[in-house]
Amino acid sequence: MPEFSLPAFVDGEFKTVTDKDVKGKWGVFFFYPADFTFVCPTELVDMAENYDKFKELGAEVYSVSTDTQFTHKAWYDTSDSIKKVKFPMLADKTGFLSEAFGVLNADDFLAYRGTVVVNPEGEVKIFEINDNGIGRNAEELLRKLEAAQFVAEHGDQVCPAKWKPGSKTLKPGIDLVGKI
Repeated sequence: MPEFSLPAFVDGEFKTVTDKDVKGKWGVFFFYPADFTFVCPTELVDMAENYDKFKELGAEVYSVSTDTQFTHKAWYDTSDSIKKVKFPMLADKTGFLSEAFGVLNADDFLAYRGTVVVNPEGEVKIFEINDNGIGRNAEELLRKLEAAQFVAEHGDQVCPAKWKPGSKTLKPGIDLVGKI
């Protein structure tokens, strides 16, 4: 994770969020193209409705766009849906963080619909980009976060497709080669 310091709109207030605020816990960076659009509010509401679950897993959610903190506030003030958002809405107005994580579209200076999960040490453990017309699912992201946390805790095991907590894991080894 790069060093950064960005203005943010957080539950009715302006704050500054830095890389130091992220370290020591799991961080979920939820990049999206722009405020006042179509798919983006559906995703932010989905994340807001699942925010407590992310917090229970020791993770902080950071929505990120290249809009300003003032635009985030205006969106919050005018949208009952966005009023549900309690996590930090980062204002990446220079595009630094979006570019550092490889999700900045240089043609229109908007972030792609990218998701980056970092562990408490700041190492990227999940990275994906959806086409901007395809919304993400917070429950699936929660499942992936739980899998990343399981693998971090149990380094000798891996999580197969559709894994959920309590499900069977795999222990990589020569005995499994060609048998799955």
